[in-house]
Amino acid sequence: MSSMRVARVCLIIAACCSGALAASANEVLLVNGKVFTGNPQSPYAESVSIRDGKIVAVGNRFDVKASVGDSAQVVDLGGKTLLPGLIDSHVHAIYGGIGLISADAQDQIHDLNALEKFVADAKATGRGMSGDVLVVTGVALETWSHIPELNARFNAGAYARQPVFLGGMDGHTGWSNAALRKRAGLNKAYISKLSEAKRKYYGLEADLTPNGFGVDEGLEIIQKKIPPTAAAKQLAGAEAAVKYLHGLGITSWLDPAVDAAQLTAYRDLAAANKLTAHVAAFVVVKANEAKPLAEALALKSQFANVPNLTVPGVKVFADGVVEYPSQSAAMTAPYKNTGKMGDLLFEPAKFAQMCVDADKQGLIVHTHAIGDLAVHEALNGYEAARKANGNSGLPHTITHLQFVRSEDVPRFKPLGVIASYQLLWAAAGTDSIDLVQPYVSAEIYPWQYPARSMLNAGTVIAGASDWPVSTPNVFNGIYIAETRKGDKGVLDANQVMPREAMLYAYTINAARAMNQQASIGSIEPGKAADMTLVDRDVLTVPADEMRDTQVLWTMVGGEWVYRAK
Repeated sequence: MSSMRVARVCLIIAACCSGALAASANEVLLVNGKVFTGNPQSPYAESVSIRDGKIVAVGNRFDVKASVGDSAQVVDLGGKTLLPGLIDSHVHAIYGGIGLISADAQDQIHDLNALEKFVADAKATGRGMSGDVLVVTGVALETWSHIPELNARFNAGAYARQPVFLGGMDGHTGWSNAALRKRAGLNKAYISKLSEAKRKYYGLEADLTPNGFGVDEGLEIIQKKIPPTAAAKQLAGAEAAVKYLHGLGITSWLDPAVDAAQLTAYRDLAAANKLTAHVAAFVVVKANEAKPLAEALALKSQFANVPNLTVPGVKVFADGVVEYPSQSAAMTAPYKNTGKMGDLLFEPAKFAQMCVDADKQGLIVHTHAIGDLAVHEALNGYEAARKANGNSGLPHTITHLQFVRSEDVPRFKPLGVIASYQLLWAAAGTDSIDLVQPYVSAEIYPWQYPARSMLNAGTVIAGASDWPVSTPNVFNGIYIAETRKGDKGVLDANQVMPREAMLYAYTINAARAMNQQASIGSIEPGKAADMTLVDRDVLTVPADEMRDTQVLWTMVGGEWVYRAK
């Protein structure tokens, strides 16, 4: 892109009409910056004015200065780059916050000796204890290729009577030791009573003895024996998440899997004036149930009018994950090693009817879809809603989108469906190559994270992290989106994303996914003064330099909520 140009148009709200403006202690003038506004009609500026937490004017210093009084606080940005407050369109904030104060391996441990040391430390410090169960989350997926070693290390000695659960970094997989399996009744007799279709969710020996591994439904029997997170820890996790995300320049997010306990934590945080972020919380529903929307509608009513919190929609799981040995993502061609096609977690007709009903009642539908069949059926459901109700304008969304049929790519734009992408995952590495390519159809595999094809087709791409599955650092995500580089090379250079498109993805487009684009997501008059100042020109520096961008301060509603030390 060419060097940053300064917009000469100053947009001033109608209140700034004739005569000198009255002085206000709540006025701020930001000057001498390189401003990326997130507004495609006027993307660049050098100055911004704020009054009472709202943006007043954007443009050049001379014009913007005229929009505030002489006593306005003047902040010299020193030539640094000012961005709209960054927005994550799919982040499990409270789970991530609890991980910050618990035992989360953060997908950083790839050696079993190091994992064993981490687990021992989690027990010794108490950080990993949920009641008397030792829980470690964020475990690297390649760990599941070493189940016999896990059983050897964590079923004897200090762990002979200590229940242990290791949760995968994807949130869909896990492993339990013998002590926890015994407590849960997960044994050969239990497996023998299951149908063949249900057994596939469990790791099994040849004689049907469980080896501790589970995926999706196969984890439920174990998770019921792990004490729920106490309300005090939920609240502490929420507070930790807000502080952590603000430190990364993030001012708003879509939390896609909340329940009453997490909504209570958000409400309590707001009551303490500590929810200094805009949160759109989505309730998980199952499309196959008789009244799938009932709980979500009840929670939306129960938690209405909480400052900075909305409950605008529902989250649906269309499938699981694709990586070996899980292979629960719903594909249009069978996995090579099993001949199976994964699991579509709803009946298409019931999902379509749920989409129609949700759309009619003003609820956004946010669908987890990894496999190309899951994406296809999610689009079919949204298409049914558009045909039945017309264009409601609701930003129905598909998230993850690891595999997308080429013929489905052009369907997103006319249906108004947003693609919430975690493009940090689109790197050439173990998770995208070794655990996928040998098992997935050669026709499907090339269509892995096809973000550029979707962008070219006019799809609205929203940036996301799925934290704590992966880091919420926006600049790390943009780096991979732009380069597709990993430790095994480049994952299809044809799908690299333009950097400016990714900045829109993490600002105005993510605000659209929350259905809050009228109030946040760009630096425009009348919107909340949510902004992030960074230490370099993220539009022009080389990708390797951009990746290391540091946040200098974060502002929400005109108030500084984070300053770098």
